[in-house]
Amino acid sequence: MVQAYILIQTEVGQAAEVAGRIRSIEGVEKAHDVTGPYDVIVQARAEDVDSLGALVVARIQRLDGIARTLTCPIVNI
Repeated sequence: MVQAYILIQTEVGQAAEVAGRIRSIEGVEKAHDVTGPYDVIVQARAEDVDSLGALVVARIQRLDGIARTLTCPIVNI
């Protein structure tokens, strides 16, 4: 199991709408609109790194209103 934080920059004024749509995607555990350099922070889970990549590229990045994403896998040290 792989978990990650996905940091998202949205188009101006789209953060709340984007976060709401992302919450309904399978594999997304949490999605919050925030302030700062990123507009939405998502916590997601997938079976493996390839599945995580598919979640980000095929499901999240295709949503209208998303300008850029940065995926940060969680590591247990």
